[in-house]
Amino acid sequence: MLRNKEYVIWLVVSVLIGSCGVVAVSFYSNNAAVWTAITVGLLVGSYSIFTRWRYKQIRLLSEFLQQIRNGNYSLDVRDHREGELSILKSDIYKMSALLSEHNEQLQIEKQKLTEAISDISHQLKTPLTSMMMMSELVADDQLPHEKRQQFAGQITAQLERIDWLVSSLLKLSKIDSGTIVFKKETIAVEQLVQQALDPIRITSELKQQTITMTGDPTLMIVCDSNWTKEALLNIVKNNVEHTPVGGQIAIRYGENPLYVEIVIEDNGVGMAKSELPYLFKRFFRGRQASENSVGIGLSMSHSIVTSQRGVIDVYSEAGKGTTFHLKFYKQHE
Repeated sequence: MLRNKEYVIWLVVSVLIGSCGVVAVSFYSNNAAVWTAITVGLLVGSYSIFTRWRYKQIRLLSEFLQQIRNGNYSLDVRDHREGELSILKSDIYKMSALLSEHNEQLQIEKQKLTEAISDISHQLKTPLTSMMMMSELVADDQLPHEKRQQFAGQITAQLERIDWLVSSLLKLSKIDSGTIVFKKETIAVEQLVQQALDPIRITSELKQQTITMTGDPTLMIVCDSNWTKEALLNIVKNNVEHTPVGGQIAIRYGENPLYVEIVIEDNGVGMAKSELPYLFKRFFRGRQASENSVGIGLSMSHSIVTSQRGVIDVYSEAGKGTTFHLKFYKQHE
């Protein structure tokens, strides 16, 4: 305690005051001098005890901080009392709890990254293996010209597939990490849906499918138009792929005081109820998935919608079709 400057100063002042008091009162009363000395002694003793207790508490806090630095966030130093030290303990506990949450989040992100890398490796392995085999065949001088052209075309298709996969995964990683700032643009729902349908119209026409739209043409929605169009495109593409030749896809939209809703419904093959909880999981492929399906489009749609305070639900029954409900909640002032 003698290293504590405050304590030393207080001790010296107390001794001086006590000495002066003893000298002063000794001229008048010996009893007064004794009581003065006792009082000073009690003051010094009580302050010493208090200082030792305070040092002990500070030492405990220091050990607690050392535990936090070593990654132990489970300790609770709070004593639920009044006073400056209790406030400090409470603040340290809050900091420990916050660090614990951040650490848990980092572990979750680390696990997601590990799974993503594993999934990407798996998805890239098949086309890369296929291209390696075809490149060896193309290098054969005795390979017929027709076969050479066929393999070259397949290699190009696989490269395009890899390029699409990498591009989509980069988009998803940006959305998941929160690095994308979604714009708040006002656009007519009808215009948004029409633009989303443009890339898929030829495929739908080749399958002789009918796509209908119903809703108020003046209905507006606030969203990031480019990203939302991509979300809608991926959903409609899923409907087109899982609806047979001559099938129907109906798109309805409307609003209520809480949200703007877009419903996309088909009369296709549908899916089993057991698959619904996993539909928006990355790389999930249902039993009715096409051969070229990667299982990333609906996952991206889900991330885009939910990142804009939206909700996307799906209802489906095997043999009866699938319905997607998209709800974009309004932001009230």
